[in-house]
Amino acid sequence: MYVAQPIKWTEHGVVMLDQRRLPAEEISYTYTDYREVAKAIREMVIRGAPAIGVAAAMGVALGVLHSSAKSKETLQRELAEVCAALAETRPTAVDLTWALERMCVRFAELSNETPDIEKIKKGMVEEAKLIHHEKKSTDEAIGRFGAEFMPREGQVMTQCNAGALATAGIGTALGVIRVAFEQGRKLHVLVPETRPYLQGARLTAWELHKGGIPLTLITDNMAGHFLKSGKVGAIVTGADRIAANGDTANKIGTYQIAVLAKENNVPFYIAAPVSTFDLSIPDGEHIPIEERSADEVTHLQGVRIAPDVHAAHPAFDVTPARYIAAIFTERGVARAPYIDSLRSLAASRDTVATARS
Repeated sequence: MYVAQPIKWTEHGVVMLDQRRLPAEEISYTYTDYREVAKAIREMVIRGAPAIGVAAAMGVALGVLHSSAKSKETLQRELAEVCAALAETRPTAVDLTWALERMCVRFAELSNETPDIEKIKKGMVEEAKLIHHEKKSTDEAIGRFGAEFMPREGQVMTQCNAGALATAGIGTALGVIRVAFEQGRKLHVLVPETRPYLQGARLTAWELHKGGIPLTLITDNMAGHFLKSGKVGAIVTGADRIAANGDTANKIGTYQIAVLAKENNVPFYIAAPVSTFDLSIPDGEHIPIEERSADEVTHLQGVRIAPDVHAAHPAFDVTPARYIAAIFTERGVARAPYIDSLRSLAASRDTVATARS
């Protein structure tokens, strides 16, 4: 089954598929400077919380690799500058912060292990590549856990794009659907277009079509109509940040789908890695919501589609935990009360040392 490759590390630099050009064109760019990576994240050349985390880790690796620092102290100061630049790109996706923190921890470990700056640089590159590798295995595990909750046949719905393009693996929400489909479940995916950036229409529909999975593209305001039909067996979406109580931030429009699902007795699931958990915040009220340019609402691919008026563009919304039937992770399935189940799953998250060895 076709799986997109949104990002990879090469000897020439970090190669990213430009998701802004899909589905019309498949164009990739090679980045050799962390500032270029930061700009690519900010301008949504790459998007999706896990994939942003991978890109941030690779951006850090580039910054360290191409540093001219002669001492560990100077290199550490430059590392802080690199991380600060990358941290400012997308505020809602916690995978970004997680990846930067992990790269900093690895730098400290390497600094204690060796005085050789070249070995430190090599170790940082290997850590970024390891993060990428882990995202792939994480997606596969999420897919296995979540597939058991999908109907044997019939319609399922997703929102935005939580496929390979968003994770650098097989996808979280789409990974669940992929695994279920490969197991022989006869699924047909309803794909809301996801205005204003059209991640559903441009990216999710493209991935499913390339993978041979049946789908129907719908406009965002059709969700209620299809949920009321009684033909939708489940909804599964990704997540950009999950608070300690299970409140979940995902692409704008997710909350209204969850409310409609509850009204129509359709189970609403989240598929996300443990790195998406932010147990430092008690609930969704503390999740920062990125406000993107109003031009993305008033214009479509550079063409004005609305008069010159004020437009709002919150890129995410928060679905309260009471609407979420379960959260699929690579460690297992979390259920209410999420304050307990998420903490339990998070406690077993640190397997990095084992992976390195």
